[in-house]
Amino acid sequence: MTYSNSRQSEYPVDPIFLDRWSPRAFVDAAMPKEHLLTILDAAHWAPSASNQQPWRFVYTHKGSPHWDTFISLLMEGNQRWAKDASVLLFVISRNYNVSRDGEKKPATTHSFDAGAAWFALALQAHYLGYHAHAMAGIFNDKIVETLNVPEGYVVEAAVAIGTIADKSTLPDDLAARENPSERLPLSDVAFEGSFTGKAD
Repeated sequence: MTYSNSRQSEYPVDPIFLDRWSPRAFVDAAMPKEHLLTILDAAHWAPSASNQQPWRFVYTHKGSPHWDTFISLLMEGNQRWAKDASVLLFVISRNYNVSRDGEKKPATTHSFDAGAAWFALALQAHYLGYHAHAMAGIFNDKIVETLNVPEGYVVEAAVAIGTIADKSTLPDDLAARENPSERLPLSDVAFEGSFTGKAD
């Protein structure tokens, strides 16, 4: 077992998996551009089916002319805290593969692969002393229009990245929720031989 960040695993995993979490309290400050590029470089080394690399990242830094536009693409509940992050980006994936002869075919793993890239991003951010918080509460159609996302690409999620701040900087209702979350028991999600868990 591993104990770290007020969490305990059932087996001896590396502490980084417990230390990585998704806070909402961020220091209202910019991030060096080189740090973000390092984070994105790590993300784009993620594995993907047939090395198709379907992920794309559209980003902006705090203080840039695009910042307010990017914040407006989040639902109100996320705008409340994400405005203090250093970087905001959208993870986008291509929903088709391109064969060697140039033929386009539907990709069944584009979201799975983009998820792998997101996790690589989150870990590299953590190694650099930052935290990353992914969000599903976004205006997908508005993002496609505003950011000129081409046909055949899907908006997966938004991600806020920054330096963690004390939870007292958050509104009271968010501060009350500002703790690393627990996980279901491993036996509830991993089954040997066949799916034996609850269908929920």
